[in-house]
Order: sequence, then structure tokens, then C-alpha cells
Amino acid sequence: MSTADAPKKPRETDDVPVPATLRKSLKNRHIQLIALGGAIGTGLFYGSSESIALAGPSILLAYLVGGFAIFMIVRALSEMSVEDPKAGAFSYYATRYWSKRAGFISGWNYWFNYILVSMVELSVVGKFVNYWFPAIPTWVSAAVFLVIICAANLLGVSKFGEFEFWFAIIKIVAVIAMIIGGLAVIIFVLPTASGVRASFANWFTVGNGFFPNGLMGQNSDSSWTGLLMALVVVMFSFGGTELIGITAGETEDPKTTIPRATNDIIWRILVFYIGALGVIMAVVPWNTIDGKSSPFVQIFDSVGIHAAAGILNFVCLTAVMSVYNSGLYANSRMLYSLAKQGNAPAYLGKLNSRGVPVAGVLTSAAITAIAVVVVFVWPEFAFNYLMSIATIAGIINWTMIMLTEMKFRKVVAAGGAPEDSELAGLSGQEALDAIHFKLPFAKVTPWVVLAFLALVVVLMCFSTSYRIAVIAGVIWLAILFAAYQLTQAKK
Repeated sequence: MSTADAPKKPRETDDVPVPATLRKSLKNRHIQLIALGGAIGTGLFYGSSESIALAGPSILLAYLVGGFAIFMIVRALSEMSVEDPKAGAFSYYATRYWSKRAGFISGWNYWFNYILVSMVELSVVGKFVNYWFPAIPTWVSAAVFLVIICAANLLGVSKFGEFEFWFAIIKIVAVIAMIIGGLAVIIFVLPTASGVRASFANWFTVGNGFFPNGLMGQNSDSSWTGLLMALVVVMFSFGGTELIGITAGETEDPKTTIPRATNDIIWRILVFYIGALGVIMAVVPWNTIDGKSSPFVQIFDSVGIHAAAGILNFVCLTAVMSVYNSGLYANSRMLYSLAKQGNAPAYLGKLNSRGVPVAGVLTSAAITAIAVVVVFVWPEFAFNYLMSIATIAGIINWTMIMLTEMKFRKVVAAGGAPEDSELAGLSGQEALDAIHFKLPFAKVTPWVVLAFLALVVVLMCFSTSYRIAVIAGVIWLAILFAAYQLTQAKK
């Protein structure tokens, strides 16, 4: 039989039936926008008020330092993702290169973290809808968006990628429009609502200068403030950037796409965090940003666009949908990976003909729905306690990524690289030198990042709103260890 007569292998798309396997349908543009969208959310649009109040203009340095740390964390994850692209990256790598216990803790920690984040996002979606339709009950809005996003994830990974692509575009356009509008006010010396002339000199002349609260100090009410305390708020605004690693197992060309998306994180942080907040504080005096409205609304008002609140409401609504869309995707793949490791029920490891872990999607959506009910019934309990666990879970996740990367390098050096990797058959320094996308200064960087994360945890203890997260984190880790031991005892 000639080559021309040979049966052709069907393309890996979401629409052509092929054996049940994850589809590598995410294209470069999807990965680029997923990575960018993960770094832009309500934390930037609204949460930046809190960080500005803590540090003033020096918050730009906090975003620069925190951004460098998160960049190195994603570089460590991408190093492994390029050589061994798998779904449920954190859990799979921890199991493969560390231990089954580490994979269990890493996977369930990340899954539960995104359940809680999704819970909060869905619980507030009704507030954004009520801006235009106040008669619609908030629980109805939450239920509708849960069903819509769940349906989108069941259609296939390329459909998830398209949704996330357009969600990210909306957020990007909003930030760029704000930056351009703010620069226009500065360049053309347009009048502002505050009466203060817009200028980058305002960073140094308004409210005691660039370091108004120093590195760290106490207010009259004994609360701590300053540049170091702002680091706590800043780090959690970067949550979600590590989603790049989850997508590696369903990316068309991970060896090209993942490095490109990862390296672009730095300029995204410079433009969308440092650039945006720098322009805001040049136009709106930083000491007038009190959190009662978003800094983005204030700068649009300064430009003369008084419909800013409505515009930002729409942008935040799409940002909430984006977070839940990403969260449901990440959670379903994490459950799939945990099931394949034997760390979760086997039914979660099954795929449909479109390569979607349906059971993982539906299970995660059902648990999130229950959690949303908890928010509506006991809002104070949910936000004070459950979210504190989500807060520390992010730190746990980043810590385990760095520790796993060090374990990964030890395995590679010992000749244990994946069989389908270009490193297969190599060992020692030769194997380490052959890693396609190396973590810079790999012998030192993980320890520097771990020390930085430890500093963030210590700083959390000085904040009354974050102190409970540290306590919850210790309890949460104890629960995960106990759960692992219990499951192993049953087996």
C-alpha cells in the first residue's frame, strides 16, 4: 500500500473524534493571552488601592520586586513544563520528581485554592450584574455564570482558550486605554478633578514623597504600613500567573510557546502594573486614593469620561468570568492528574471523545456551587476563614514549585529524565546543560525565592487581616498530611 493510500491520522481538534486523550489544541495566541490574563484581574482594578495606601509611590518598587519573584517561580515551572509537558503540572512534577506525598499535597492544595478563589469570584458576580439590573438576585447571576463557564469548558480545550483569549483582550484594552488617557492628561497638561497638575513629579512631591511610610512602620491605630507590608498585597495580586504550567500538556508546541509566554511576563508586569499605577499616581494624587472607588475610575473621571464606573464594571465582570473560567480549567486538569497518580478517585481520570475530563469539570463545578451557597448563607465565616486558607495556599503552591524544580534537576542529573525528552540517556552536568529552557542561576535562584516567600509569610504575621492566614496555613498543611496518610492506610 502506498503512502498516499495509507489511512490518515485525524487532526487533534475538539471536533474530530479521536481516542480519548488530552488534545494539544491551545495555540500560541491562547497561551500568550492566558498568561497575560492571569496577571490582570480585580486585584489590579480595585486591590491596587490598598497597596498604594500602604506604600504610596514606592509601591512601584514592591511590584518590581514581587514581579521578579513571580517571574522566577514561573521560570522554574516552565523549565519542567518544556521538558515534560503534562496536565496538572504542579502535582505531576511533585509526584514524578519528589514523592507521591508531595504530589498529593501539591495537587489538592492547588485544587482547593482555586475552588475558594472561584467561590469568591462567583459570589461577587451578582454585584456587577446588579449595577445594571438591580432586581436580579445575586444567587441567580452566580448560577447562570457557573453554568455558562462550565458549558464552555465541556466543549473542549480550544473553546476554553478562545473564551480566555477574549476575556484577556477586554482587560488589556481597558488598561491600555487608561494608560493612554493618563499620558494625554500629563503631556497636554489637561486640568484634573483634584486640581493638582498631572506630572510624574507628583511621585516625589505629594504626601511626603516617594517613601511616605518608609520601609515599615506603625500608624496611630497600631497597624503596620510601609513598602514591606505592601509586598503582601502585591504578591497575591500575581496569583494565577502560574497557569502557564497547567496548559503545557495541551499546547501545540510547548518548546516554543511556553518559553515565549514565560519570558513575556516581565514586560507585562512593567506595563500593566508598574506602568498603569505609575500613570495613575502621576494624574491622581496618591493620598486621595482611598479605596472608595477604583483608581481606574478616578483617572477616567480626570480624563472627563464620567461613564468610567460603568465601563470598569463591565471590565470587572469579564475579569471575574475569566478567573472562574481559568479556575475550572485548572481544577479539572488537576483532578485528572491526581487520578492518574492514584491520589484521587479513578473516575476523575476519564476523558470524553473531545479530550475533556468531564468528571473533573463537573465535580469542581459542583463543589464550587456548594461553596458559593456557604458564602451567601455565612458570608463572614466564608471570607474570614476560607479565604485565609486560599491566601496561604498560594504561598504553599509557589514554595512547592521551587522545591520541585530542585528535585527535578537532581533526577535529571542522575539520568532519570523523561523517556520522550531530548535529555533521555544523558546524566550529570551534560544533562543539566541540555535543558531546553533553564531557570537562570538555578543553584541559587530557588533559595533566594524561598527566602523571599518566607519573608512574605513573616510580614503577614504583622497584619491583622493576614495573620489568620498563617495560622490557617499550618492547620491546612496538617490536614493534607493527615488526609494522605489516611488514604494510604486504606489502600
